[in-house]
Amino acid sequence: MKNAVVFLATGFEEIEALGTIDVLRRGGVRVMMVSIMGDRLVIGAHDIPVMADYLFEEADFSCVDALILPGGIPGSNHLNAHAHLKELVKEKTEEGVLIGAICAGPMVLGGLGLLKGKRATCFPFFEPTMVGAIPTDNGVEQDGNIITSKGPGFMFEFGLTILRNLKDEEIALEVADALLYDALLHGTRH
Repeated sequence: MKNAVVFLATGFEEIEALGTIDVLRRGGVRVMMVSIMGDRLVIGAHDIPVMADYLFEEADFSCVDALILPGGIPGSNHLNAHAHLKELVKEKTEEGVLIGAICAGPMVLGGLGLLKGKRATCFPFFEPTMVGAIPTDNGVEQDGNIITSKGPGFMFEFGLTILRNLKDEEIALEVADALLYDALLHGTRH
């Protein structure tokens, strides 16, 4: 079974975090929700409380296949200020682990120098935080083992891209079909 971690911090964007978790779990990925706040109860940007599975200090990151950084303000700022999280992201990126960052989340990758020379996207006006990146206007961008996304409106595409990488195209298409994703995109009846 593939394993992913979604990091939660006060002020995280709920749609980006929880929607991505839902898409991945539907596809058979084991997803751990990890709080970096010292408390398992984390309040999102829109005052939705979420109970994380683990505190950062308790979690075992030895067998992870993907690390995911949701956006939201101040959630992304908290992620960017967490030294141990940044060390982990850098280490796992170098190991070839899949890294996903959405909305303002790519600021963490930019600050670590992980986007240098890579195509990446983020929430509008956060492009300067993607230090060294080749910014694109795409909703989701993948360059090597790094997947970035513009924001909450692209959550399904973001989650399905991560799922496609962790599992395969067939499973991603099955999940997309069950979510009526194609009908959403094309206004078709299912």
